[in-house]
Amino acid sequence: MEALSVNLKPDERIDQLYSQDIQIIQSPEVFAFSLDAVLLADFAKLPLRATSQTVDLCAGNGAVGLFMSGKTRGQLAEVEIQPRLADMARRSIALNDLTDRMTVYEGDLAQVNDWIPKDSVDVVTCNPPYFEDLPDSQKNPNRYLAIARHEILTNLATIVETTSGLLKMNGKAYFVHRPDRLLQLLELMTANRLAPKRVRLVHPKPGKEANMVLVEAIKDGKPGGLRFPTPLTVYDAQGHYTPEVEALLYGQH
Repeated sequence: MEALSVNLKPDERIDQLYSQDIQIIQSPEVFAFSLDAVLLADFAKLPLRATSQTVDLCAGNGAVGLFMSGKTRGQLAEVEIQPRLADMARRSIALNDLTDRMTVYEGDLAQVNDWIPKDSVDVVTCNPPYFEDLPDSQKNPNRYLAIARHEILTNLATIVETTSGLLKMNGKAYFVHRPDRLLQLLELMTANRLAPKRVRLVHPKPGKEANMVLVEAIKDGKPGGLRFPTPLTVYDAQGHYTPEVEALLYGQH
C-alpha cells in the first residue's frame, strides 16, 4: 500500500505496524499506542462482510481500529473524547486511505447513540483507562496522558453499559484491562447482558505475574462456557519478543 501524504504537527511522527502495513501518527507529548492496542486488535474477531459495523471506544489516536481494518470489509467507527487525539486518528485514517470505511466520532462515549443507533453494532472493542480516578491517585501531569490512563472523563461502568447498548443480540465485545480489575469487569459485563466467553492473561515475561488481560463477551450469550486460552508471554527469558508477539508486530518471517 502506498501511503498518502498528511500534515504532521511539530511533535508528531509516523510509526508503522509492519505486520499489517499500517502507518499511524504518534506523539510522545500527546499519545502513542502500546502493545495492549496490538494485542486487543489481534484478539478481536470481526465479521468479514461489508455490511458489518465495528466500534472502538476510547479510541485514542485510532490504533486499535486501524490495526483491525484488515480483518473486515465492513465499517469501523472510532469514538474519542479528546479533540487532539481524534484529529490524529482522522489523519491516520487518511494516511492509510481508509476514509471510505473508517469514521471518527469526537465526543463523550456516553452520547454515542447520537451517532450510532442502539442495538446496531456487530463488534465493540475498548482499551479503556486502566486506573480509577481516586482522590489519592498519582496522575501524569500531562493532561492527555492522564485522561488516557485514569477514569477522569469516563469510567468502566459507563463504558460497559455503552458497549452493551451498541451491540446487537449475539454481538461481541472485546476489552483489554488490568488483571486487578478483571472481577469488576466481569461483574459489570454480566450485569449488562454481556456473557464473558474468553479470558486470556498476558504476562510480561516468564515467571512474572500477568499485567494485562483480554476478555471476550457475547451480548445475551448463554451463561457459562468461559474459556481460558493459553496465556501470552511478551518477552522470553533473554528479553526478546516471543514468536507470537514478534509476529504481531513485524509479521511472519
